[in-house]
Parts: sequence; structure tokens; C-alpha cells
Amino acid sequence: MTPTAHDLLARERHSVRAFLPRAVPAELLEHLLAVARRAPSGANLQPGRFWAVEGAARERLCSALAQARRDGVPEQEDYGYFPRPMPLALRKRQVAAAQALYGAIGVARGDEAGRAAQFERNFRFFDAPVALVVTIDRDFGAGGFMDLGMCLHALMLAAQGHGLAGCAIGALASYPAVVRSALGLAESEVVVCGMALGWEDTQAPVNSTRTAREPLERYFAVLR
Repeated sequence: MTPTAHDLLARERHSVRAFLPRAVPAELLEHLLAVARRAPSGANLQPGRFWAVEGAARERLCSALAQARRDGVPEQEDYGYFPRPMPLALRKRQVAAAQALYGAIGVARGDEAGRAAQFERNFRFFDAPVALVVTIDRDFGAGGFMDLGMCLHALMLAAQGHGLAGCAIGALASYPAVVRSALGLAESEVVVCGMALGWEDTQAPVNSTRTAREPLERYFAVLR
């Protein structure tokens, strides 16, 4: 089957963790967010908010997150992302993804300092020109997260279509109180993730990271 333009965008999209020092025009970011909001939404509730963090606010947030991790601040997440306990099959996927990332940048399995340094880059939004914090109102049910997820994917595909790249940053959700305090957000704002957007540095080894997807027969079946 001949791939469509949308097929190609979806196939080319990957998590980018190194960016060129090139600004993203404000009008382009606003356009991407407007396009993303066209994603499906049950009852047209359109859950979720996007906070562009710049200047002093970004420095304050990044510093607070890095310090919280170094201090070993207990993680009190607003929502649970990973299954508990983690099934072995999923744990294998998680380990494979980590191996792909750290292998691309030459960080050995036992190099705890190297792994910590790379992980901390999550809290700097990988130095991307655009740093977004994504939240959802605490009163939303699980369906709101589904709708917001579709909106996030629409944002990444829209960015890809304009030559940009991005990376969703789940690590921010591990320190929601830190995020709210640094940015002055209301307690009702559940911290879902961060998002880095910008122009990919195609020469950076970290951006060669790729992860495998499950074959169709593992997640699709026809019932008759």
C-alpha cells in the first residue's frame, strides 16, 4: 500500500532530545497548538492546558526540578503512569528503550553518573527552544487523559509537518508539587507531562535513538 503524507509523518516522528539553537516563532507555536486542538474530544470537552515556560520562569522550574531529584525528594505523583507491579513483558520493553537511548550516547549500563546526567536533561527540556508544561484539571476523569493524549500526538505530528521535532517528557509528572510551586499553578492543575519542541540537531548521537513497535498480530485481532 502506498503511504500517505500522514503515514510518512507518523513513521518519521521520533523522540528528539537535542535541538538546534534556533528559535521557534511564536506564531508558529500558536498555529501548531490550534491544529492540535482539532484532535477528537468526547463531548467536545477539550481537556488540558499548555503552558509555555520562558525566561526566568523556565530557569526557576528547571533548577527546582533538578534540585528535587538530587535531594531525593519523594515522588508524589498526581496520577499513576506505570503498572504496579510492572509485568515482565512490559519491563522488557522498558529496558530495551533505555538500552537504545543510553547505547546511542555511549553510556554504559553501570555508569550511574552518566545515566543521571542524561536523565536530568529531561528537567531542562533538553535545551529545546520551546518548553511546554501540560496539565489537566483534577476533576476530569480518565477519559480526559485519553483526549489529551490524542491532542498531544496531534501536536507532535503538526510539528513534524512543519519541520520541527519534539519529545514528550513524562519525568515532570514525578514532581507535580515542584512544578506547581515553581510556576504558581493552582493545586487543581494535574501535571501530565512536559513537551520539548524545536529544530532537531540531526548530528547529535542521542537523536539516533529508535525504539521498536509491537507487530500487528500482538495487538490486533478480528472477532467474528
